[in-house]
Amino acid sequence: MAAPVWHGLLAIDKPTGVTSHDVVLRVRRALGAPGAGHLGTLDPAASGLLMVALGAATRAIPVWQGGDKTYEGTVRFGIETDSQDLDGAVIAEQPLGALDADRVHAATASLIGTIAQIPPMVSALKVGGQRLHALARRGVEVERAPRTITVHSWEWLGFALPDAQFRIRCSGGTYIRTLAHDLGRALGTGAALAALRRTRSEPFGLERAIALAELERLDPAETLARAGIAIDRALDVLPAVVVDAGAAASLGVGGRPRIDAHEDAPLDGGPRSVVFRDATGRALALGELKPSGDGRIACPHVVFPWAVRGSDSLLRAAEA
Repeated sequence: MAAPVWHGLLAIDKPTGVTSHDVVLRVRRALGAPGAGHLGTLDPAASGLLMVALGAATRAIPVWQGGDKTYEGTVRFGIETDSQDLDGAVIAEQPLGALDADRVHAATASLIGTIAQIPPMVSALKVGGQRLHALARRGVEVERAPRTITVHSWEWLGFALPDAQFRIRCSGGTYIRTLAHDLGRALGTGAALAALRRTRSEPFGLERAIALAELERLDPAETLARAGIAIDRALDVLPAVVVDAGAAASLGVGGRPRIDAHEDAPLDGGPRSVVFRDATGRALALGELKPSGDGRIACPHVVFPWAVRGSDSLLRAAEA
C-alpha cells in the first residue's frame, strides 16, 4: 500500500552547485512525493533556504512566494561580468582607487527603499515566451522592463577590499546580483556578486531546514518531523475564516456559502486572501470574502482534496 500523501512545506538548506529544480527532484525521490515545487529559485551558485511545497501545498504556493527575503553574501568590487556574478565572463575591470567603507555606505543609500530594477539577462524570466538565460547563452540581449522592488535594509558586515560582506532584507523577486552590479556602477568601480546565502523567506527561516545530504540519509518520517511544516500551520500567514459543517460541505462542492461573522477578514482581497477552516482548524480552501447584500459570502478558489471528499458526509450531517 502506498504511503499517504503528506501536505505541507519542507525547509531545505540548499548547497551551492545544484539548481533549485535539482533539489525538488531529490525531494521527490527521497520522500516518494511525485508532486513538489519550490517557492522561489536560488541560483546554482547560491546556498541557503529553499522551501519546497508537497502535496496540496503546491496549489497554495502563491500564498508564500511574496514574502520578504533575507540574504547574506559577498560583493567583489573592481570587476563586472556578463552575469553580474563570478560565474560569468569578465567584461570590465576597474581600479578601486580611493574606495573605502564610507564611500560604499554612501552609495548604498540610493539603493535602499522602493526602486526600479532591470532584471539581468541571465535569469529565468521570460520575454516573448523565451527564458532570458536561454537567450543570453546564444549571445542575444533583449530589452527588459524594469520592475519595482523594495530593499528594506542593506547592512555591511565587513570589508576586506576588493571584497565586502553584506546582509540585505528585500521584497520577493529582487535580484541581489543586480543590486551588486548597480552599486558598482554607482561607485565607478564595477562590482559582481561573489557569494550569496538566503537565510530567510518570510515567515520561514533556516533554523528548521535540513541539509540536502541529510534528506537522503534520513527516513521520510524523520525528515518531515524535523523540517516539515504541515499545511494547516503553514497557512497561518493568512486570515482564517472558520465555517460550520454546512458551509464546509458547500465549499467542498464549489459553493459560495453565506458567512455571518469574521468582520475583520478582508473583503475582495483576491483569490488566496483568506483560508477557510473547519471548527477543528483544518484548512479546507483558499479564497476570498465578497460582500452580498447586508452580509458576505465565501468564494473558494482552491479547494483542498479532503474538503471535496468530505463534502457528502458533511452535507448529510448538516441536513440531519
